[in-house]
Amino acid sequence: MSEVERRNIDNALAFHGAPTLLGVKCANLISFDMCEENIAEYLRKFRCRLSENGLTAMRLCNCRKRTLVYIYNEKMLTAWLGMPQVRQFLSEYGYTCDMSLEQRLRRLSCRMSCGSFPHEIGAFLGYPVEDIRGFISNSGKNCLLCGYWKVYANAEKAQRTFNKYDRCRSILFDKLKSGLDLFQAISKEENI
Repeated sequence: MSEVERRNIDNALAFHGAPTLLGVKCANLISFDMCEENIAEYLRKFRCRLSENGLTAMRLCNCRKRTLVYIYNEKMLTAWLGMPQVRQFLSEYGYTCDMSLEQRLRRLSCRMSCGSFPHEIGAFLGYPVEDIRGFISNSGKNCLLCGYWKVYANAEKAQRTFNKYDRCRSILFDKLKSGLDLFQAISKEENI
């Protein structure tokens, strides 16, 4: 992989995954249109270098010329998915309480198809269940606020969360502009 390709991946992950990379959000999903071989090489390095931070990454779906990469903090994601309202919501889509995190992610991956996202993806991205349900019942219309997700309840709280996510993005991009690669930028702790 060339330096330019590595920088492109760093920038995409920083832009779309900063809240997860900095420990503020449980997971993010990033779409790449790069060579699958380069993505696979990068993900191996990601898992090696960032596992001590509790972060991991996986290809959730390969569609035509795009690869969807799911990055997550295992501890945060496990806690989020274990919340009663999230567990109840996911049970409506066939996810059972006795499934391991790996089994749930495998099921999610199987339910994804080119250009189509199952509604439960929102739960795996840490979106509030009331907003996921609002999105479903309104067919994606009539939201109170549109940002990192479509908000149907508690717009003020969501706006504060969006602002925090924007700060994460800004912090990571400042570090990348200073010459650090993504792995170096993440390892330098920052108060968000």
